[in-house]
Amino acid sequence: MTDFLLMARDRGLYRCITDNGAGGLSSSVGETAKLSGGCEIDLKKAPLKYAGLNPWEILISESQERMTLAVSPAMVQEFLALAEKMDVEATVIGRYTDSGMFHVLYGDATVAYIEMDFLHDGVPQMQLHAKWQPRIYPEPDFPEPADMGQSLKDMLGRLNICSKESVVRQYDHEVQGGSVVKPLVGVCNDGPSDAAVIRPILTSFEGVVVANGICPRYGDIDTYHMAACAIDEAIRNAIAVGGSLDFMAGIDNFCWCDPVQSEKTPDGEYKLAQLVRANKALYDYTRAFGVPCISGKDSMKNDYNIGNVKISIPPTLLFSTMGKIDDARKAVTLDAKRPGDLVYIVGETYDELGGSEWYAMHGVIGSRVPKVNAERAKALYSALSKAISAGLVASCHDCSDGGAGIAIAETAFAGGLGMLIKLVLFPSPGIRRNDTLLFSESQSRFVVTILPAAKKSFEAMMTGIAVGQVGEVLAEGFLKIDGLDGRRIIEEDISGLKAAWQKPLNF
Repeated sequence: MTDFLLMARDRGLYRCITDNGAGGLSSSVGETAKLSGGCEIDLKKAPLKYAGLNPWEILISESQERMTLAVSPAMVQEFLALAEKMDVEATVIGRYTDSGMFHVLYGDATVAYIEMDFLHDGVPQMQLHAKWQPRIYPEPDFPEPADMGQSLKDMLGRLNICSKESVVRQYDHEVQGGSVVKPLVGVCNDGPSDAAVIRPILTSFEGVVVANGICPRYGDIDTYHMAACAIDEAIRNAIAVGGSLDFMAGIDNFCWCDPVQSEKTPDGEYKLAQLVRANKALYDYTRAFGVPCISGKDSMKNDYNIGNVKISIPPTLLFSTMGKIDDARKAVTLDAKRPGDLVYIVGETYDELGGSEWYAMHGVIGSRVPKVNAERAKALYSALSKAISAGLVASCHDCSDGGAGIAIAETAFAGGLGMLIKLVLFPSPGIRRNDTLLFSESQSRFVVTILPAAKKSFEAMMTGIAVGQVGEVLAEGFLKIDGLDGRRIIEEDISGLKAAWQKPLNF
């Protein structure tokens, strides 16, 4: 069906297309009929998977893999002939009109006759009450671990951070031989890629960049910043492989508890306010970054009742981006490439551990949730994108779950190389703890490696951006990290770090 639709599109055989999702034909035809001002459809002509369905069942059935199209009468025969040739079921069930009516028949009998104005605007809008009251969680006070190497291993083994290779390998991530950057990369093809790059037209070097961002833990503190961080993560994942803000669009995917039922609970107004704040962030940050939402999904009934217990998922926004890279040959991956390369942290680190994996490992939440500064992030992304396009960047990895410490370790073991890192060189105003620098989840940051010969050009291109040369890539397979006071706080074999990262889901 997909191949048929693409071919029919290229031949100009239809004028409008939409999928049959929620509400089935009632929605797909009802919505597109607003463009013409009316419609007339015969449900008896609709192909059925099951015999004996009532007209109302046919109208609202949500059977999958169905599309509704508007085809000019002059193109109908050619359209149907192509469908038959490609073994795709296509049926004319009616016509669009300007009658102002949504007219549904079942054979000769009219079963629905509704004014289009009423269909779209006649039902009173639901009024729900939301009230936002920030929830304050105490900031924890625990000493820095004596063994930071073991802490790093423990973090690498957390389920939100560890390798998902056993799951990834169960799916085909080749796309007609055009996959350029795959989900797993590096010298052993098992490092966690930031995004995918696909070359859909093999006669062109243009590529499509697909990336995602999701961080539901931050919603425990504030869903506004949870949504903002998800948007930022998806964008920076795309930037990390060579994408650009010049050509990028987004998709918002809400997974939420039932907002109507939530209102009836003691904290219902708070739960509704979480939804409002997430949408406000979606509006604010997609506009700020210039990344429009072109589609999305709303799943608003993620609740489960067992006995007298109700379980609702955390408020979650998955934000996805799709963009273009002009030359897929210029795409970069996260793995360190060669000994002697310089390591940079791009972007500032703040004391923002609220909702982080580091705090979660210690059983606390905190209140200092990461916040996105869109203006600074946008300037950073533009500069880094240009540096990658200019061929100045050998590897690039975004800092997300677990912060820079995790990103540095992944960059090292994905490349099969060691690193020497000095935390005192991080762009990080006022941070005095090593664990904060390593595991803060401040947004809009990257671990970048470059050839020494590219140092002058790279730093010139990053003028005005918070950037620090924090170390170098080593031939020996050890990750060595010196703390803020200059003492060595981590010296771990990268094979041991990788093993800790791979172990939890290695089945």
